[in-house]
Amino acid sequence: MSRILLASLFFFVSLLSAGSLRAASIVDQEILQSPDRTPAFVERDVYRHPAQTLDFFGLKANMTVVEIWPGGGWYTEILAASLAEGKLYAAHFSKDSKLKYFVKSRLFFEEKMKAYPEVYHAVTMAEFSPKMNQLTVPDGTADMVLTFRNVHNWLRSINEAEAFALFYQALKPGGVLGVVEHRAQANSDWESMKESGYMTEAYVIALAEKAGFVLDAKSDINANSKDSADHPKGVWTLPPTLRLKDEDRAKYVAIGESDRMTLRFIKPDTANSTAHSQ
Repeated sequence: MSRILLASLFFFVSLLSAGSLRAASIVDQEILQSPDRTPAFVERDVYRHPAQTLDFFGLKANMTVVEIWPGGGWYTEILAASLAEGKLYAAHFSKDSKLKYFVKSRLFFEEKMKAYPEVYHAVTMAEFSPKMNQLTVPDGTADMVLTFRNVHNWLRSINEAEAFALFYQALKPGGVLGVVEHRAQANSDWESMKESGYMTEAYVIALAEKAGFVLDAKSDINANSKDSADHPKGVWTLPPTLRLKDEDRAKYVAIGESDRMTLRFIKPDTANSTAHSQ
């Protein structure tokens, strides 16, 4: 067989493989452009890259997934449509919380679920409170736990270690923990992370490893080279919060949303590991 024919055959197989990988994505344009999504949420896809992020985490349509603190449901809208054969736990704030923001956020989310039952019929409400050591999902049943831009919140309440321990408890052996978080400069100390809302990759990885997870992969899908992670009001200086309001607004809008780490962890399958070692 000639070199030209071999090269052509290799190129053709490569195209087929690439096409197969793209086709394997369960977060397609139909989901991303669905009229069921909130229009303001769609506008943020350019910063959050939901299809690429969920593909990187390895989301499959038949998985049992736990979304931690879903807020207003930005990712919930996409996950609910993607898990056609699976189950989604929306692990929101505790219904017994004394914090007005938590109560208001959960109430809004619940009303949204009730208003569109045809969209969210497969979503099960759950509660997550690291302070109360609570995640109301059956132990060892989740294929995937996802948390988006939340770790800094637990750092501020000094409950970050408890959070990762609860994730580990909820996952099956071999299950995936997907983390997206605002990324601090590597030399940032604990106090600056607490105040700024930016976390170092090393700190987040150490938290997960302490809970028993193994780092499987990193991605720069959600990186933003324009973000210095050094702003007067921390990460909240940038969109969407824009805490300085009109002060230097154009400057911060031009930067866009924060630079973010995207990390995939695995809960080791200890039974298989033991079997292989014997």
